[in-house]
Amino acid sequence: MLTTWSYLVLPALLGGVRGAAVADPALSWQEKYQVHRNPFYSVDVVEKFADNSIPKVEAYMKKKIAEGKNNGCTLENAVVRREWSDMSIEMREEYVAATKCLMNLPGIAPRDKFPGVVSRFDDFVAYHMVHAAQLHDMLHLFAAHRYYVWVYEQALRNECNYTGYQPYMNYDRYTKEPEKSPLFNGNSSSMGGTGEYDPNYIGVNQPARNPNIIKSAGGGGCVKSGPFSDMVVNLGPTSSSTAPKNSVPRNPQSNGLGLNPRCLRRDINAAAALGTTAAKMLTLLNNTDMNGFYNELLGNPPPKNDPYPWGVHTAGHYIHAVDPGGDPSSSPGDPVFYFHHGALDRLWWLWQMQDPEMRLNVIPTAGGMPPGSMPHRGEKRGWIFGRWVDWVLLGKRQTEHGHEMNNIPEGSVIDLEFLAPSIPLVEAHDQLGGLGGKFCYIYV
Repeated sequence: MLTTWSYLVLPALLGGVRGAAVADPALSWQEKYQVHRNPFYSVDVVEKFADNSIPKVEAYMKKKIAEGKNNGCTLENAVVRREWSDMSIEMREEYVAATKCLMNLPGIAPRDKFPGVVSRFDDFVAYHMVHAAQLHDMLHLFAAHRYYVWVYEQALRNECNYTGYQPYMNYDRYTKEPEKSPLFNGNSSSMGGTGEYDPNYIGVNQPARNPNIIKSAGGGGCVKSGPFSDMVVNLGPTSSSTAPKNSVPRNPQSNGLGLNPRCLRRDINAAAALGTTAAKMLTLLNNTDMNGFYNELLGNPPPKNDPYPWGVHTAGHYIHAVDPGGDPSSSPGDPVFYFHHGALDRLWWLWQMQDPEMRLNVIPTAGGMPPGSMPHRGEKRGWIFGRWVDWVLLGKRQTEHGHEMNNIPEGSVIDLEFLAPSIPLVEAHDQLGGLGGKFCYIYV
């Protein structure tokens, strides 16, 4: 008898060396959580962890519904985000088409501030460039990216007729020959291949880590295979770019926001992916407090006696490094960015669901970047909704076994400016009922 998240190994369709999984039709909620797995990949420890988490998700939703706090979101109507290689070839190709559609729609960002924006796709890149520091501070890293990726998903669906939902990448599947995977193999249902060899690209420096570089896997040049071989990158690079300066044209503006059309460059890199193995992610998920989870995700402090000590967040970005994927500011300019942050969102959700009462509304308080100007402008007070306010917590800060809970500063917002309306940050902490029920999705 199948459990809620039974793992179904289905025959591969014709779609490259690693085939495809069959998409499921409309199903009851008990059946819709079944993973229609690409048979090339075996079940890893994080997927088993997710399977074992379902009773906790069910109990959480049962309690929310009983308390009338689910905002209409149920396990029956929650939508499903899937790993790319578990999707049907048809759905992958539909996602590719929607992404290219977004690249062809005119941008809405103010041209006086963002003269390099050409398309709706560029709108998201421009916002991230201006707010990279705030998006990665302790207050916003998880919740702001959750909203940001959801808004991008809505653009794909509402403006480009995509009928699915944002895919994620299971990092462990890219630790061996990632260039042959359904995500990067360069066929029509992939997100494009690796780049041509560029002798100027040696890899990504990793100061204070040992080893201190993610060495090039032999790419670094323009992508010449797959649907994005003709992609035009418009924004960047910025001063934080890891691309060789003598290979990538300099932006006409010092902030990288000028128009600078060029090719998409990549180095699909297994050594980066080896910083995100399932075993490492399981260790991450087994952290019992937010500070431990957050800092291990960032690789702080640097792991010792580890040949791939990058940290999950860093490693995930550099699986598809160079330009703009290797630029922390303009990295959404490579569409695989959204797969990486979907994967981080999945990890955060799984961690939250181990103890929702303790973990749903908790932010890190040690390590990483301190809260920036979205919305806070100091350690004790912030400019929120047009006024200065003191940092006040959502109710009393509570502790249990020394762990903080419910410590989100009252009035904290996620302000996506021209991309979408501002929302209270706490709403993005709940993907099963947050934002009046607009957040209502799960990962399988």
